Amino acid sequence: MRNTMDIDQAQEPDYESVKIDYAGFVDPYAVEGMVVLKADNGKEFHMRAFSGEVIRHISSFSENEGEPVPSIYKMIEEIWEENELILVKVKIYESGEVLRANLYFTGKKDLVLKNYRASDGMALASFYNIPILVRKNLLKESMEA
Repeated sequence: MRNTMDIDQAQEPDYESVKIDYAGFVDPYAVEGMVVLKADNGKEFHMRAFSGEVIRHISSFSENEGEPVPSIYKMIEEIWEENELILVKVKIYESGEVLRANLYFTGKKDLVLKNYRASDGMALASFYNIPILVRKNLLKESMEA
């Protein structure tokens, strides 16, 4: 579903900007991954149920391991460039029992792609080093192990 809207609007007060603080696996077979998102105020959001493949991509993007860019990201980037669009932010939110992402673009026109998998949104945000916004009600105080 595509929707256009003004992406220059002020940041919604119920969203907080976060960074990926940790990306790793929750099982010994590297099938399921997770990320810990951290806000500037120290609050965190732990996201699970990522595919192992997506977590490997996020880890390689953030660590600059020099691994080749997956072909799907290269293809998406070429489509964006051809249409003169730039991804500028990703918003993560709850939709029922699952997490979803809205992708915000600017360029020839402003464009918002709504209701995509949160893990894909996180991977794209990591790859392009752009802001990730999370609903404040998802953020919790840091938990020490």
